[in-house]
Amino acid sequence: MPRPTTKKDLITAANEQFDKMWALIDSMTEEELSMPFDFGDDPKDKEAHWKRDKNLRDIFVHLYEWHQLLLDWVTSNQKGNHIPFLPEPYNWKTYGDMNMKFWEKHQLTPYEDAKKMLMQSHKEVLGLIEGFSNEELFEKQHFKWSGTTSLGSYCISATCSHYDWAIKKIKRQIKKLSSPS
Repeated sequence: MPRPTTKKDLITAANEQFDKMWALIDSMTEEELSMPFDFGDDPKDKEAHWKRDKNLRDIFVHLYEWHQLLLDWVTSNQKGNHIPFLPEPYNWKTYGDMNMKFWEKHQLTPYEDAKKMLMQSHKEVLGLIEGFSNEELFEKQHFKWSGTTSLGSYCISATCSHYDWAIKKIKRQIKKLSSPS
């Protein structure tokens, strides 16, 4: 799927990837849904998330927390409270530590709660996107607070790109569960 360049394409891509992710999850049995993720120590898996996320709940809360980052960032900046996308003390070199904090924060969050939280935050993010024009979303430096990156780029990262990341993990889990041990 090409990277969205219009509001309409962004909303379509976000919904399609979200639906695709849920279709994968819905294809899993109750037993598969509760199976822990264990991708081993494959040297190709350099990213920390391969070891961090142990189940679907962990994926749900990760997506939810990134939705919250986007929602909080946009809302605060629209009100004139200029904050960076990543909260202090994190930056783009240390956001892996932030992701780990999100993971730790939600270790007692029940699966069903995490699922509801993600469903709701997806709706909220789409509502947020709906409130902007094409120009506001995709014109670079339209908002001083988005720096040299368009607001739409942040929205893509928090929705369709992140859902694609989740789909890859879920597909890999399904493949692992269907492989003979």
